[in-house]
Amino acid sequence: MKLRAHYQSLADLFEYPDIGYPARVIKLTRLLDGNYDRAAAELEQFIELLPSDDLRAMQELYTRTFDIQAITTLDIGYVLFGDDYKRGELLANLTREHRQVNNDCRQELADHLPNILRLIGKLKQDDLLDELIDEIVAPAVAIMIREFNPDQVDRKNENYLKHYKTLLETPSDRKDVATLYRHALNALYAVLKQDFSFTEKTRKMHTSDFLRLVTRENEIEAEANHA
Repeated sequence: MKLRAHYQSLADLFEYPDIGYPARVIKLTRLLDGNYDRAAAELEQFIELLPSDDLRAMQELYTRTFDIQAITTLDIGYVLFGDDYKRGELLANLTREHRQVNNDCRQELADHLPNILRLIGKLKQDDLLDELIDEIVAPAVAIMIREFNPDQVDRKNENYLKHYKTLLETPSDRKDVATLYRHALNALYAVLKQDFSFTEKTRKMHTSDFLRLVTRENEIEAEANHA
């Protein structure tokens, strides 16, 4: 259980920023430094890009990354399966596991990444944990990281511009700032890779494309508005 204590802090990394968020990121970086050097290096880059003295800017970056006109989503079941029935099965199974260990999902769904990371720290069955990482968490995080590739981001922005006629502004015109959460996801993936014995082939196990899913949702919304 000691090995998994850092997953609570990793979960906080993907929560909506408040005034204490930068301090928690720095604390996590120090916690990982020395044992997870690659992850710590990614978080150092994240901190350098984070507008730590501007709460609104931090919150806008989070929203633009994961919520409105998003680069990706933190609901990892949706990342893997979209609206396929498999996501429903996953949610049902995860809800059961959260309840068994009294893991509070707050106001989010059972497959929300911070909830999953806290669950990792509480699960006691090693076989179940290994399966969760190998089949669900690692593939989803790998896909989320891929969504930050510049051409993927540009394609999403083109789609959002076509549908909404405008793009939400980000607090910075710098692309490295607008996509700073890729460093947080890279750090998480590095920790997972070091803690669990999954192979890189998990990157190709599930190939749901967030851009394709968003495009389809926009088309459905447009059709409904013109009906």
